Amino acid sequence: MSLPVVAIVGRPNVGKSTFFNRLVGFKKAVVHDRPGVTRDRLYEETELLSRKVLLIDTGGLEPIPDTDLLQAMRHQSLVAVEEADVILFIVDGRMGWTAADADVADMLRRSEKPVILVVNKIDGPRHEDLAADFYSVGMELYTISAEHGRGTYEVLEAVESCLPEPSAEEAEEDPDAEPSDIRIAVLGRPNIGKSTLVNRLVGKERHLVFDQPGTTMDPVDSRVTVGEQDYVIVDTAGIRKRAKIGDHLERFVSLQAIRTIERCHIALLMIDGTEGPTDQDAKLAQLIIDRGRALIILVNKWDLTKDMELVNSKQTEEDLRRRLPHAEFAPFMFISAKTGKGVHRIFPTVTEVFKEFNKRITTSKLNRFLEDAVVAHSPPQKHHHPVRLYYMTQARVRPPTFVAYSNTPDGVTTAYKRYLQNRLREVFGFEGTPLKLFVRARRKAGEEA
Repeated sequence: MSLPVVAIVGRPNVGKSTFFNRLVGFKKAVVHDRPGVTRDRLYEETELLSRKVLLIDTGGLEPIPDTDLLQAMRHQSLVAVEEADVILFIVDGRMGWTAADADVADMLRRSEKPVILVVNKIDGPRHEDLAADFYSVGMELYTISAEHGRGTYEVLEAVESCLPEPSAEEAEEDPDAEPSDIRIAVLGRPNIGKSTLVNRLVGKERHLVFDQPGTTMDPVDSRVTVGEQDYVIVDTAGIRKRAKIGDHLERFVSLQAIRTIERCHIALLMIDGTEGPTDQDAKLAQLIIDRGRALIILVNKWDLTKDMELVNSKQTEEDLRRRLPHAEFAPFMFISAKTGKGVHRIFPTVTEVFKEFNKRITTSKLNRFLEDAVVAHSPPQKHHHPVRLYYMTQARVRPPTFVAYSNTPDGVTTAYKRYLQNRLREVFGFEGTPLKLFVRARRKAGEEA
């Protein structure tokens, strides 16, 4: 699902990260009273009132940056503005409307995006007079206290009113709705062979292929029908470490690749077989898992390893398990996108993984499973009181999401949740798909879920 994007922009040290943390519900962005702490964009999926969005926190936007750091931060902010559907322009109410704010406002107007002016540090009614200078700006204006949460609801209402209409993909949030096709994202570091693979899968030169990293600059959808199954393959620009992304355009491309994960069912993560898995591959796998997408790992360029003494399938398999322990559930295969070796197995594997991704287990089977799992290994006590698990149900698919009910939900540790997830895999399969497990307090008779 491609989520609408809301960008938080403004000059340094006006409270952008504090407001970002309040909207996402936890302290992801570092907050400090020294300007310039936030240097890179931060992304987090969050639910506002009734819509999910991709929220972006940016570094300070200085109209005329006088240092390399401010210049880089300005580029980051402009990328976020370019990508956003709605812009939250945060200003400091106690400092008043400054010439720098006016310059930023002019830049935002030129973007022709909906801009909401948010006057921060208005902690109560007695401070409302501080916002008087801002009403002449000519933008829709709201006063807030990011620190204390005052005015947040009104801002969220304004944001939702400016968001584009929900797309068909967003409407597919209905867990019982069957998708008409299987959407596949091809992901990996630059120059890993993604476009070559898509061309081979599609059967024609659909994508530009060149041996210079960064040739692919826009995601391109390719529709393929195999038998009676329709697939949509999305080729993306490579994702590389932030420190190595020096070009403004390539920063934008990396954001596009990340957003591609949101609108796919299954991600094909391509790894260079001549190098083996890297830290960046591990982080990208974690990003796919965090987004709740199914995962298949493709070890590409395997044709080039035949003359490499230290590279073999057994060693590479051990490296995958060691470097990507969080992705042990993902099937992997050795391929060569260039020669076609192993590529014929991709579509059948995608189809099988999608079945697991879309699998639903009946409540009766889950309750028998839970009973056996607790007998084999009971939850640890909390404060010398037993932790009981009463029953389990599946809340949704894509990804399979389960809810267990307990007398003490906070007594079910992360380790025990991991144990239950591993047992779910042992009993029901779920190859290639992440599992989500939540523990809630048992509902009383007559109480709604």
